[in-house]
Formats: sequence, C-alpha cells, structure tokens
Amino acid sequence: MQPRLLEGFGATVDRVVHAPDLPASPDQPHPFVYFITIRNESDRTVTVKGRKWVVRAEDGHVTAVEADGVVGCFPRLEPGEQFSYNSYHTTAGRAVAEGSYLAVTEDGEAVMALIPPFDLIPPGD
Repeated sequence: MQPRLLEGFGATVDRVVHAPDLPASPDQPHPFVYFITIRNESDRTVTVKGRKWVVRAEDGHVTAVEADGVVGCFPRLEPGEQFSYNSYHTTAGRAVAEGSYLAVTEDGEAVMALIPPFDLIPPGD
C-alpha cells in the first residue's frame, strides 16, 4: 500500500549553508549543510521510518537516496511535537534537493511528509 500524505505532518527547510570545510570528493566538491524540522501537527502519533532524497543537478544528473531513519534515529512524534536535525549533501555545482519522510502511525498506517525543494548554489554561481 502506498503511503498517504497526512495533513499536519510536514517538514520545513530551516536553513541551507555552503560548508567548504566538510569532506567532499573532487567530482562533488561543494558540501551544503541543511537544517530541517519535521513537525507533527496532526492528531496522530507517527514514527519516522525512512527518507528519500532526490537531488537534481543543473547539468541534468539526478541522484536518489533512500535510507532507514533520519540521521540514525527513528523519531516518534506525538501530536504537537517536532524533530530538528542537520545533515549535508555534496554537489558538483548548482542543484535542487527535495524529498519525503516515510512514517507509520500507531495503528500501522503508512504516511508521508514532503520535504520542500531547496536550492544548493555554490558561491560564485
């Protein structure tokens, strides 16, 4: 069964920072730290089980990443609670990142929250 969007369960991108001191490969030399808050304003308790990121580079290259949890955690959010964290992506140049969180309600229903698109723009671009 496909997860459904749960009204009131969502994410905001609070800040994106170019962080040149973080590790990066020569073909992806631009690290960006992003700060995200997952909010549960629904009337259901949810546990975040995974995430999916899609990064679309200006040159057309698309990278998709799916993984369990969020930064090694499986946040359980009761109504009115939130979970904030930061992580990072590296890019070859200008790109747009977006994604979703997959969660499960206490009664086992699969739900999701969208991560709104945000720009990854290296300095000087």
